[in-house]
Amino acid sequence: MDYLEGLLLGRLWSDTDYENRKHFGLFVLYGLLVDAIVLYRYILGRGLIGFGSIGPIHIAVFTLLSIANPFICFRYYRMPIWGKIGILLVKIFKVYLLISYTVSLLLPRLTVKVDDLQDFLVGYLNSTLEKYTEKFQASAGSFSTVLGVLAGGVSVVVRVLLLLLAAIVIPSLIFLLVKLVQYAWDWLINTLVIKRFFPQRR
Repeated sequence: MDYLEGLLLGRLWSDTDYENRKHFGLFVLYGLLVDAIVLYRYILGRGLIGFGSIGPIHIAVFTLLSIANPFICFRYYRMPIWGKIGILLVKIFKVYLLISYTVSLLLPRLTVKVDDLQDFLVGYLNSTLEKYTEKFQASAGSFSTVLGVLAGGVSVVVRVLLLLLAAIVIPSLIFLLVKLVQYAWDWLINTLVIKRFFPQRR
C-alpha cells in the first residue's frame, strides 16, 4: 500500500520513502506495458479497454484532474479509508488516460500493415545487405559478399536494438515529463495557496 501511495501521490503528498528509491525497473516495465498495448492493437486491429482511443474530452478530463491534483491529494492522510481509495482510483484513472494518450501517439508510427510486414522485413533486409555488398565490391573483390553480409547484418541488429530501446524509453520519458510538470504545479499551488489557507494539510 505504501508503494502504491508513493507511486500515485508523488513525493509532495506521500509520507512513504518511495522517492528515495531508484525506479529504473518501473520505468522499463511501464515502457513495455505501453509497447504491449500498441502491439496488441497493431496486430489484432482492435482496442484493449479503450487504450489509444483518446479524444478532446479525455484530454480535457486529464487536464482538469491535473489542475485539481493538489486539492485532491493534500488531505489524503486525513481522509477515511473510502476517501483514500477514491483518491487512488482517480490517480489510477489519470495513469490510464496518460497510457491511452501515449498509445495514440505511437500507434500511427506503425505505418506498415500487418499483412505486409513479412514482405517489408524481407525487402528491408535484402536492400540493406545489397547496399553494403556494393560498398565493399570495389575494394574487397570476391570477399565483398561476405563483408557485405557481415556489415549489413550488424547494421540491421544495431537498428533493431535502437528501435527496441526507443520503444521503451519514449513512453517512459513521456511519463516522467508529465510527472515533473505535475510536481511543479503541485509545488506552486502548495506554496502559494495550500500552505497559506490550509496550513494543517495533513
